[in-house]
Amino acid sequence: MTRSLQNVAYRRLSVLESAVGGNLLGLETSGGATPTGAEAHPRFFSGFLTSPQAAASALLSVADVAAARYYQPRLRASLDPVVTGNGDRLRFESFSGCGGVYARLDVLTPGLDGGEVGHGTTNVDVNNPLREALSRLGTDDPLHLRVGPEEMAVTTLSGPVVEKKVPLPDRWLRGFAEAQVVAAGFDLRAELPADEAVRFLRSLPRTGGTRRGAPAAQWVVPVGRGLRPTMRAVPGAVCLPGPDRLAALQRVLRHATALRVYGPAVGGRSSGGGAGEPVAAAWEVVLPGMRLTLTLSPDAARGFSGEGGVLDALATDEAVGDAELISVLLSWEPRIDVADLAAASGLVPERVRAALVRLGTSGRVGYDTAEAAYFHRELPYDADRVERHNPRLRSARSLVAAGAVSLDGALATVTAQDGHVHRVRDEAGALSCSCLWWAKYRGGRGPCKHALAVRMARRNSAVMAGMTEIYGGER
Repeated sequence: MTRSLQNVAYRRLSVLESAVGGNLLGLETSGGATPTGAEAHPRFFSGFLTSPQAAASALLSVADVAAARYYQPRLRASLDPVVTGNGDRLRFESFSGCGGVYARLDVLTPGLDGGEVGHGTTNVDVNNPLREALSRLGTDDPLHLRVGPEEMAVTTLSGPVVEKKVPLPDRWLRGFAEAQVVAAGFDLRAELPADEAVRFLRSLPRTGGTRRGAPAAQWVVPVGRGLRPTMRAVPGAVCLPGPDRLAALQRVLRHATALRVYGPAVGGRSSGGGAGEPVAAAWEVVLPGMRLTLTLSPDAARGFSGEGGVLDALATDEAVGDAELISVLLSWEPRIDVADLAAASGLVPERVRAALVRLGTSGRVGYDTAEAAYFHRELPYDADRVERHNPRLRSARSLVAAGAVSLDGALATVTAQDGHVHRVRDEAGALSCSCLWWAKYRGGRGPCKHALAVRMARRNSAVMAGMTEIYGGER
């Protein structure tokens, strides 16, 4: 597995300390992106949290996911959460070390008081002493939150005093990006009031469901004010793969006002590609002035990195230019309006959405299921690696470059390097293939490399046909 090291440097460790009139939570930032360019230690907020205990518990939940490996746990992960200032809210995001759980805490305008929220994205230090201090916070005394260094610290400190070298596997980077694209296909499936939310979440196992050989994914269906288990993916059902992976929500239950569940449409044939096959889902706990969301991959042993939902967007030539254009128009909006971007860019909405998918693969936009909208952020990682190290995309491009694709109407033939011949059929725009990958997943993890190569070859053929039509008679 390919890995890289991310250097993370903080001015000092984040701390929770007593202050006049309450407590001060100082979260230190590392290098990140802002509207004015890269900054070593950006400052996003200085003000008060209106629900201190709930905010402390929710921040710990995000840190729990960042430090966890839910499948085959070995060493604890050491990935610091990411914080984004969107002008009207703060978003704290993390991704589990095993690549199967994405967590986000949205501290909204009602949850903040007494300070303007800046714009930008960076890592934030959540160390073990801070975690212990936050877990001991026992009162709702005023809690001042500072995200970024104090004004004086920027000019008086000579350099970083805390440095970390964090290993970032390619599958982790791809998974963080894929989770946003997967969530864009979700709709609200159920909403539970506080008492039912607490009852349901406390009934779930906290351990034991992520080992090899664990039971198949569970399903739940809304009934009345609550959720009822069901044996199969009936219409309206929501998948609950590895229910112990929701353990991080236990910290905030006493502050919960509701539970919302999001997922794709399922029925006789789920979006996973077969009847009852597991799919991803998002579980959102509503808190006073905040939302805490955990998005689970379709299986505890299956991270988001292999879902393949982004491959078609990565493979289109026009999406490259469209994404570059759209990225210039982004300005750290908390809610990206497709219609506004279409009007500003001159692109049709479908091309804007494809560009946003591509930007999502490089971490430049996230997706908020509660608002059914993308938001702007810039992950502080090498975004180019997401595309560069996608094996199916690389293989498809190699097949096209080698002339291995032969088109014949709705049927295409792909001759692999080992001589095996694969047939790719187009049925109303949906491609199927005779390869083992398609037989196993049937589109549930995106296109196989052969189908992807056929899409590329057809685009190239259409471009060449257009050029012949334009220039063919000019002799």
